[in-house]
Amino acid sequence: MTPKTTPRRATIIHGYAATPEDHWFGWLAARLEARGITTAVPALPDAEAPDPDRWSAAVAARVGTPDEGSVLVAHSLGCVTALRHLRSLRGPWRLGALVLVSGFVDPLPALPALDPHVRGPLDLAGIRDHVDRLTVIRSDADPFVPPGHTDRLAGLLGTSAQVVPGAGHFLASDGVTSLPEALAAIAPPRPAEG
Repeated sequence: MTPKTTPRRATIIHGYAATPEDHWFGWLAARLEARGITTAVPALPDAEAPDPDRWSAAVAARVGTPDEGSVLVAHSLGCVTALRHLRSLRGPWRLGALVLVSGFVDPLPALPALDPHVRGPLDLAGIRDHVDRLTVIRSDADPFVPPGHTDRLAGLLGTSAQVVPGAGHFLASDGVTSLPEALAAIAPPRPAEG
C-alpha cells in the first residue's frame, strides 16, 4: 500500500494597493503551475484602503487549514495578514512552505495608514513548528519596509532573512517582475529557468 500524498497547491497573497496581476505574482504562479502546483492569487478587498478584518476573512476563506501540501507566499501587508490567519488556527495544521517577502509586524514610518493592521503584538511563537520550509526575503533598499523590520520578523520566526540586493520593495516599478528566490524556496530550480 502506498502512502497518500497531498497534492501541492499554492496561494500568493498580495500587499497594499496591489492586484493579483501586479509585480512578480503572475510570474511565480505560472512557474508553480508548470511544476504541477495549482496556484491561486486571490484579489483581496479594497487593496487601496485595506480593512484588517476583511483582509483576514478573505485569506481565511482562501487558505483555510493548510496541510503539508500547502504553500503560502505573501508580500508586504499580505505577510501580516497571512501570519494573523496562521496564528488564528486551532487544532492541528501543517504548512509545506511559507515564503514571506518584505514582511513586517511593526508600524511602518513610511505608511502610517497601515498601522491598524499591526495593532497589538502578533504572537508568532510556535508558527515555525508547523512549517516545513520557511523563507523570509527582503531587499537591502526597501523604501517602505525598513530592512530591520523584516529582520525582526525573521527573528521572531526563528530564522534569518535572505537579502536580494537592490530589489526595493519587490515591485514592478522597482524592476522586479520575477522572483527566482521565492520559486527556489518552494521548488528546486530547473536548468535555464528564469
